[in-house]
Amino acid sequence: MRRRSAEDELAMRGFLQEGDLISAEVQAVFSDGAVSLHTRSLKYGKLGQGVLVQVSPSLVKRQKTHFHDLPCGASVILGNNGFIWIYPTPEHKEEDAGGFIANLEPVSLADREVISRLRNCIVSLVTQRMMLYDTSILYCYEASLPHPIKDILKPEIMEEIVLETRQRLLEQEG
Repeated sequence: MRRRSAEDELAMRGFLQEGDLISAEVQAVFSDGAVSLHTRSLKYGKLGQGVLVQVSPSLVKRQKTHFHDLPCGASVILGNNGFIWIYPTPEHKEEDAGGFIANLEPVSLADREVISRLRNCIVSLVTQRMMLYDTSILYCYEASLPHPIKDILKPEIMEEIVLETRQRLLEQEG
């Protein structure tokens, strides 16, 4: 939707309210601090069921794409602002539906466990000051699989899985 008139602004309230989490592209930042956002692609819009992790923006690797479907069954949006959204990968992409579809279906236990594991892996990588991008997150996820989800944040396990992640990334580069 475009905001061209007061009626357009009111119509947007049917989709969005203050406090909603959204995915959008920053078009412009004005001197008074106001921002202009794009949600013109179907991949942008209101965020549904998932987990938000906030990290230092300096740890998010700049990439052409911020949307990543991981083979573990979850997807991540890596925002340059340090906001990371982790959510279940949709079974079918809703290309024709638009970005403002509210999925209120219960999230399966398996999906919640994958999301929790990914969240703990991201926290582990951040604690060890590693750059966050799709490959580093996936390698850390795979390194964490032998451990219970709650144990990933124990310092000795965190160190072990991040070390394994570092080694895999170095092998990939070299």
